[in-house]
Amino acid sequence: MRIAIDAMGGDHAPDATVEGALLAAKEWSDVDIVLVGDEERIRALMPAGAKPANVSVRHASDVIAADDEPVKAVRRKKDASMVVAGRLIREGEADAMISAGNTGALMTTALLVVGRIDGIERPALAPMLPTMDGSGVLALDLGANMDATPEQLLQYAIMGSIYRNKVHGLPKPRVGLLNVGTEAMKGNELTKAAYPLLEQAPIHFVGNVESRDVLHGNCDVLVCDGFVGNIMLKAMEGTVGAIFSALKTEFTRSFMSKLAAAVLKPGLSAFKKKMDYGEHGAAPLLGIDGLVLKSHGSSDANAIKNAVRQARIALANRLVEAISTETSRKREG
Repeated sequence: MRIAIDAMGGDHAPDATVEGALLAAKEWSDVDIVLVGDEERIRALMPAGAKPANVSVRHASDVIAADDEPVKAVRRKKDASMVVAGRLIREGEADAMISAGNTGALMTTALLVVGRIDGIERPALAPMLPTMDGSGVLALDLGANMDATPEQLLQYAIMGSIYRNKVHGLPKPRVGLLNVGTEAMKGNELTKAAYPLLEQAPIHFVGNVESRDVLHGNCDVLVCDGFVGNIMLKAMEGTVGAIFSALKTEFTRSFMSKLAAAVLKPGLSAFKKKMDYGEHGAAPLLGIDGLVLKSHGSSDANAIKNAVRQARIALANRLVEAISTETSRKREG
């Protein structure tokens, strides 16, 4: 399997992306990694003898910046690292791509360069959210599309269920619909119309889920539109950040509190790791006719390595083919 990495995308690129790619290449010899970007800068980060045989470099002379307008950037910057990585998938030179760059531009690259699976109306950004039991919940869509139709939520549910089965090995993933209450007729017009579609779908639908229960792991796949989902995601990130900031202030307030911090540090470190996005690596763009993964903009080397692990599992279990087959079956039915 061949995985292209946008070496120039992300807050810590290319240093973190190259380091993460090298770690992954050493860990999994069955993966060929193509680092796409400024060849001179990339090779400078790989001292003589440090490049594994399963790592290569594809030069790309341009970069899509975080503040670039997505569609214009993808159309005009034909030799940007992200766009070149997308072309590698389209032309059969790579099976997957990973980028920590501009989310909107990656979505545009996926749509305009790689292309959608036939029958999928809109791809969905599907990151893993942490849960208290450590198993996580796949949430989609969390920002690729601000609006959605009931039929699109149905597609999100089916794709999410397939992903958790193929990548995480869950035989019967529990699918929930994000809502303001658990009763079947609660919500706005979108969720009311989507509910019966999900009930009839070939998935294990467990009904409506309130946002306060998400961290308790009462479902394996959480379905919502991108507007609501992104607000929930940012609220969670802000809350976790505020909690750890407040704890740091309290634990450094006095000598006694510092002693208490020393005692509690192992438990707090474990909890922080459980809440860390980097442990999951990347969010797939489900519905694209090729495996496209979005890493967090501030990804470090470990997050990039985990993204490669995630891509490797998805490719081994033929995720894209499974979604395409299910979509075809639904159209024919």
